[in-house]
Amino acid sequence: MHLHRIKYKDIEQIPQIQLNKNFKQDFQGSAPAPFIGRFGYPNVNIGILSPQFSGETSHYDSPRLWSKGKFSISQIANMRYNLVNSRTTHNIKQLQNSRFLQICQEVGMSSKPVELEVNLQKAPSLNLKQETEIIPFGPGSEIKKARITANPKIDSRIECITSDTDLKATPGILNLYKKGFEENQLNKLISVGALGLKQNRKLVPTRWSITAVDDTIGKNLIQEIKQYPQNDYQLYFGGYFGNYYLILTFSEPWSYELFETYLNRQVNPWSKNGYAYSTDFEDYNGRTNYAEECAGGYYAARLPLLEKLNELKRQSSILTLRFITDEYHLPLGVWVCREAVRKSLQEKPLKFASEELMLKYAEQFIKNKFGFDLSLILAQSKLLKQKQQKKISDFA
Repeated sequence: MHLHRIKYKDIEQIPQIQLNKNFKQDFQGSAPAPFIGRFGYPNVNIGILSPQFSGETSHYDSPRLWSKGKFSISQIANMRYNLVNSRTTHNIKQLQNSRFLQICQEVGMSSKPVELEVNLQKAPSLNLKQETEIIPFGPGSEIKKARITANPKIDSRIECITSDTDLKATPGILNLYKKGFEENQLNKLISVGALGLKQNRKLVPTRWSITAVDDTIGKNLIQEIKQYPQNDYQLYFGGYFGNYYLILTFSEPWSYELFETYLNRQVNPWSKNGYAYSTDFEDYNGRTNYAEECAGGYYAARLPLLEKLNELKRQSSILTLRFITDEYHLPLGVWVCREAVRKSLQEKPLKFASEELMLKYAEQFIKNKFGFDLSLILAQSKLLKQKQQKKISDFA
């Protein structure tokens, strides 16, 4: 058995679904989300995502609902690939005097889908691209004209934060998070430039805003959990959509490491010779750069771990092992990582008297579950190597 270290973005996954090909050039729809692209930055595509019909479409853009409602991959894909991206090009810093941008912002701030009338330059066409971090959507076309046909429903708490141009983005995000707004709503606000000091506001590509929210909330929680006593040796296991997480907590100060291992032997070109994996790590002092290998999945998985520690009033060193099986046949974005970890942490943990007993159990469990030799991964762990190093206190 061999392991091949890669970056998350290097995995090729091509969606295989049946798509609607009868998209109209002009339509009325209910837009549940905006979308800000990243190509051509700082001149990027800005758009509104909407199916070509009016009505209640909140379920077209709600990861929490999909998770709680046990939606299938195909159900989510069928909804998302019927969202038309009505778009145009815009500079990220030019937030004034653009009616279409204003529509995008109102869609991003609204708590309900916004009723629209849309006229496109031509009928939408689909060009599927490999995306592993954002939620997929359907065909796109250049906007000719759009107008809102019913008043958007903007929550008064969001309106209060977004209208405060003297409030920085970070406290704005944390304020709304603590009031119960889910991450998906918060990254829309960041994406459409609705948060932060007036002179600093700008559009943020959706892909980046997702990680920005996960990281911002995560860093705040890290500061809180560092004040707590250390946790026990515990093991959690669970999964979602074929993404399984083995979570090991150690009775140590905060640190975090994620391994993502691809068990699908059809993933090329590594399938002939072994398994592909990605990994990133942070010690007690945190990271100084972006998690390049696991990318947004690193921050998405870290957030529910920190939420759990905060709930338990404990801190811990956490080794998180993600196993991606061929059940996950269509990438749906890093929200899957976040919700899979949440589901794993809802399971009752196993408690161990020592690190050695926990690791021995973990190796045998994964061997029985996936036929995978976990010792190959554990041998690469920076978190475990750091723990094995002598501490100053050992010599006291």
